[in-house]
Amino acid sequence: MKATGIVRRIDDLGRVVVPKEIRRTLRIREGDPLEIFTDREGEIILKKYSPIGELGQFAKQYAESLAQTTGHIVAITDKDQFIAVAGPTKKDLLSKGISHELEEVINERENIIAGKDDKNFVRIINEDDSEFTYQVIAPIISEGDAIGSVIILTKDAKTKFSDLEMKLATTAAAFLGRQMEQ
Repeated sequence: MKATGIVRRIDDLGRVVVPKEIRRTLRIREGDPLEIFTDREGEIILKKYSPIGELGQFAKQYAESLAQTTGHIVAITDKDQFIAVAGPTKKDLLSKGISHELEEVINERENIIAGKDDKNFVRIINEDDSEFTYQVIAPIISEGDAIGSVIILTKDAKTKFSDLEMKLATTAAAFLGRQMEQ
């Protein structure tokens, strides 16, 4: 654990203010749910709650099945990071934060199918992701809220995605969204 040097007092209603700098760094906005943990030493740990993170193992298996069937890279994200990745670039994406552009696509509930040179091509991580030549992005909607995305990617310059990949991604996103509702 990293010390910040910031001290806050609990008010008479039991509230503590999370400093603006920390909220900005961790991308925590007003209304975002936080999960509360305690440990044996009496520490209280706040963690940004990811509803789709609860499907971690299930999402991983779904991504692996889809990647095996299509031969493409498949990633499943929540609104902050990649929670499941299948395919050759697994280590490059897993547990990385998503880009602000991808977060915006999720929030806007947009379906994207684009090639690297298209104007609607979305950078998916904040680092260089120029190796990907085609992408399909489908937001995961659960109980009316956009909670993540299913992404199908390729590095093969000869491959162009069609409605088939879009339908696969939207079907996976709808399925995962329904699983969250149960």
